Amino acid sequence: MSDSPMPRIRRTLDRAGRRIDVHIDTGDGWRAAEAGDAAEAFAIPSAFTTEFELARYDSLGLPDGATVLPVCPASFRDFMVFEQHAVAAARGLARRFVPAGYRLGRVFETLTRRTFPAFRPHALWYRQPIYYMSNALTIVPSGIPIASPAYSRALDFELELGVVLAAPLRDATVEQAAAAIGAVVVVNDFSARDVQLAEMRSGFGPQKSKHFATSMSATAVAGAAVADRLDRLTATVVINGNTVSRTGTQGMRYSMAEAIAHASRSEHLYPGELLSSGTLPGGSGMELGRWLAPGDELRLEIDGIGVIEHRIEQ
Repeated sequence: MSDSPMPRIRRTLDRAGRRIDVHIDTGDGWRAAEAGDAAEAFAIPSAFTTEFELARYDSLGLPDGATVLPVCPASFRDFMVFEQHAVAAARGLARRFVPAGYRLGRVFETLTRRTFPAFRPHALWYRQPIYYMSNALTIVPSGIPIASPAYSRALDFELELGVVLAAPLRDATVEQAAAAIGAVVVVNDFSARDVQLAEMRSGFGPQKSKHFATSMSATAVAGAAVADRLDRLTATVVINGNTVSRTGTQGMRYSMAEAIAHASRSEHLYPGELLSSGTLPGGSGMELGRWLAPGDELRLEIDGIGVIEHRIEQ
């Protein structure tokens, strides 16, 4: 790890000026960003006009001075690069919604000391990075109160590492993909688990179980500052002041650069696109047996990157 400060940015809402102000911290506290300073480390062209962004924050009821998204992403690809999460999440989903299958799986695992085949990722997962496209326009800032969608009774969180591209790519090498990472953020992929199972069985992947809300940390770190250790970050999940999981980004089957390079195969990627690692091991309630409920205070943190906090409402 480098001893030099990691440049971070955050953005705040200026309602009177109808603008979004950028602030930067290079180790000596937050200050307004100016042309020619370290803010250039986050030179990610915006895909949206300021007025469009302001309208989004108006709809969320954000007050003047509120911290908004550090980067407003143009798209959102969500990968699944952690096998440990995939297996534990499959067990958790079966335990809650398919109890007979869960019991069968646990008997198999006890007798054979091997993972029950139905709990393992699909064979394609072992050959290439897999992902789904989520809704970038429902990504909200940290601090927004969150309620379960009306059609769900199983609201869950997913702590993930996100990267935002600062350069266009197509058929990129892993090295080119790594160099294109302009910003690194914390992502929380909210999930309606009781809806997700049926949607996954449809063959089309998650839809209403995921698209209603995702959230992002209040700060972003310059990609160049952490590019050499994206697979060595530590993280925590805290609910109501109690640490329920200590985890990290170790154990990726595919690096974020490998995932980006795969996404760019015969496909143009553009600055401002967000790509996420998928849930860190132990980074979801489905793995922990701890579902979110009204009144819960959720805090997700990846050390050195950022924090996401939400109060769960009725």
